[in-house]
Amino acid sequence: MKILHTADLHLGQIIYQHYDRTDEHIHFFRQLEGWIVEYEPDVLVVAGDIFDVPQPSASCWKMFTETFVRIRKIRPEMAIVIIAGNHDSASRLQSHSEIWALADTYIVGTPPPLNFKDVTGWEERFIVRLPKGYIIAIPYMSSDKTDAIIALQEYVARENQECLPVVMTGHLAVTGSDFTGHDSEIGMLRTVDIERFGSGYDYFALGHIHRPQTIKHQHSDLEEDGWLLPPVTRYSGSALHVSCDETFPHTVTLVDIDRHRSHLKIREFRIQQLRHFYNLPLNIEAFSNEKEVFKYMGKFIEEAESCYIRIKMERRADLPSDFNNKIYDLIEKSGKDIRYNPKIIWIGPEEGDREDEPMETEIAVEDLQQMTDPLEFIRLTSDRYTSLNMDTLTSAFKEIEEELILMQEEEDSKISRTRKA
Repeated sequence: MKILHTADLHLGQIIYQHYDRTDEHIHFFRQLEGWIVEYEPDVLVVAGDIFDVPQPSASCWKMFTETFVRIRKIRPEMAIVIIAGNHDSASRLQSHSEIWALADTYIVGTPPPLNFKDVTGWEERFIVRLPKGYIIAIPYMSSDKTDAIIALQEYVARENQECLPVVMTGHLAVTGSDFTGHDSEIGMLRTVDIERFGSGYDYFALGHIHRPQTIKHQHSDLEEDGWLLPPVTRYSGSALHVSCDETFPHTVTLVDIDRHRSHLKIREFRIQQLRHFYNLPLNIEAFSNEKEVFKYMGKFIEEAESCYIRIKMERRADLPSDFNNKIYDLIEKSGKDIRYNPKIIWIGPEEGDREDEPMETEIAVEDLQQMTDPLEFIRLTSDRYTSLNMDTLTSAFKEIEEELILMQEEEDSKISRTRKA
């Protein structure tokens, strides 16, 4: 059985607040379709995070539908297995599963029930039977259900009398993985030891971690197109560089499995990105002042093609409050398709006596959703805005609040008079 493995598409991503990436996804899919035509896989596995947000736009859903219908037409005999990731709405994806199954495309959104041991036949929703093997599809699970995964392997083992290949796919973080590119999430990623998933599979096609890697195997093992002994666990990596922190190559993985518990062969196909990411400057560690930045940027923009950029500054540098606006203006005047990440990389040791040094403030989404006072967010992020006077801002908000109360009272009084009349 031949498997083409990809993951973490993040369709609909709007990067750095306002840059749409539709053309980059189209560029990726054209490469994916080329590999499908050339290598004729038996199954395409997409291991979660299909969308970037749980409620993607109508245009994003349209792109998903058109893409996978086109892939189906390119190779009708190939099955497609798609699982939900932590960025996806599990129930929303699951609601589309029955209609897609008619096109030999299997979508698994919601995880096994908590009381799976008491539910007859629950395994059928997570097992895809193919002429050349089995796929055990495990969507993202917020709680530990490794016992359900072991049960699925045992279910397949009882049926698999012909020793056909067994492939699992899941969306999770395995202990010991290289989390490069996930720096902001380290400490929040719940990891699971790979040994807890048993050994009843040949290949575990993972998503969630964006750096391509084979767990407990060196990267060099893949370069000679050599054979590996199962079970093998691998992250194919994300389709696109999801941020400037992902400076490593991104790949799609082709896996060739002869039979269950036999050798398997892995090949990597490097994805050519439509836009590259650059942390500037390229020739020195960091800029020391604003003048250096704009002198360098003028030459870089003149020679650059479509790309993303981010600025590295020495921590001791003083920048004006409108620095990022000046960068945006410079890029806009050039007419070039250069996309700017306004989050500056500060280089150098911390200086405890600098009160105006930009700081990172991590605020959870659920905390933002519960905020009712706009000043609460501003206070939490005020260290990023050195010229901000909180007393003046608080006074201004107070005046606005009093004015709104007065306007509401006048409106209520007007309504009351109208009713009496």
